[in-house]
Amino acid sequence: MQTNFDKTQLADPAIQRSNEILRSCVHCGFCTATCPTYKVLGDELDSPRGRIYLIKDMLENSRVPDEKTVSHIDRCLSCLSCMTTCPSGVHYMHLIDHAREYVETHYRRPIVERALRWILAQILPYPGRFRLALRSARLLRPIKSLLPDARLRAMLDMVPEHVPAPSRNDRPQVFRAAGERRKRVALLTGCAQRALNTDINDATIRLLTRHGCEVVIPKGLGCCGAITHHMGKAAQSHAAAATAINAFTAEIEREGLDAIVINTSGCGTTVKDYAHMFRDDPLAGRAARVAALAKDITELMNDLGGLGQPLLKERLRVGYHAACSLQHGQQIKSLPKDLLKSAGFEVFEPKDAHICCGSAGTYNLMQPAISAELRTRKVKSIELVRPDVICAGNIGCMVQIGSGTDIPLVHTVELLDWATGGPRPRSLPSAGPQAHEGGSR
Repeated sequence: MQTNFDKTQLADPAIQRSNEILRSCVHCGFCTATCPTYKVLGDELDSPRGRIYLIKDMLENSRVPDEKTVSHIDRCLSCLSCMTTCPSGVHYMHLIDHAREYVETHYRRPIVERALRWILAQILPYPGRFRLALRSARLLRPIKSLLPDARLRAMLDMVPEHVPAPSRNDRPQVFRAAGERRKRVALLTGCAQRALNTDINDATIRLLTRHGCEVVIPKGLGCCGAITHHMGKAAQSHAAAATAINAFTAEIEREGLDAIVINTSGCGTTVKDYAHMFRDDPLAGRAARVAALAKDITELMNDLGGLGQPLLKERLRVGYHAACSLQHGQQIKSLPKDLLKSAGFEVFEPKDAHICCGSAGTYNLMQPAISAELRTRKVKSIELVRPDVICAGNIGCMVQIGSGTDIPLVHTVELLDWATGGPRPRSLPSAGPQAHEGGSR
């Protein structure tokens, strides 16, 4: 694609990077075949190729974004399926991130939308605030139908029936390896996940210590910055990321780390991109070091040689949902399924597994209609494989899919922990496997 940025514009590293990405696009349109919003809406401007044209025009002309451009950019899920599909290697992730930051800086949204986005940015990355908000939101459910904004109703729909108490395991501490120490790793405990499901980190710690890892929960660790990063709030996201980088660096310098383990794939995609995020920052060296150590939990288990001899005696049909941030953002596709199979589970992947479930960070809250349609399609495809349980490697996907089906839903690591001596996941019924006829709602 030909671009026409002038020398002054190209002096900006963000413009320079976007220029490189734009020039790599050859207009082939392969991306439209795998873009969820194009599949739902059928609008060229709601495909990666269409958004690329809009972003190019906006950036080249240094113009204030108009409502039409912003709406099409906002409707992008950042699922990154287009990056997997693209034969030219267009790094769409960096381009859409830049576009969102540009919109956040140059476009004044309607007051209600500004307020909603501000509230989400002030609550979701903070487990304590989020937990309080979830409990408070349950009181508003009886008047949900009276709320004028569909986004507010969507937020109430996502509130779980039970909000767990904080887990002591999420506090700064060290969990010693069982037996000889093979690796020393730090665990990113997350933010929203800590409020929604404490079992995931608990299972991760048990699984890792059982397989010879000393697990460190670093002091001062908070949100990785992913949530606000995808909202275009660069200052807030970089501040959170910098705090995480410094917390991990302190552990690296104290006793060393073999890996930084991440069990929420949306966070993993962002942390692995820290080197790019901080490329022109004094933290560049530290950021690159942290990014290089970041591993999804399934990557680390593979590095450790797998699960060993599984103890599981109960075979379940597992419907595996491949989170977009894992399969597209990190290009991790077979490892979770291979580990589950080695644990003794029967693993089934639904049709169109490459298509997003509609969660995408805050997307299901800010774009509820499109998100609901994608959830319905995803749930139907999963239910067709008749699983006893659905598993995924990302808390956002778990909440999204779980809101549309009665089939038990767990994190991949919960099944791996159970198969190697841990407790049965609480989401599973106590009886043996039962074939599900469906159960979407």
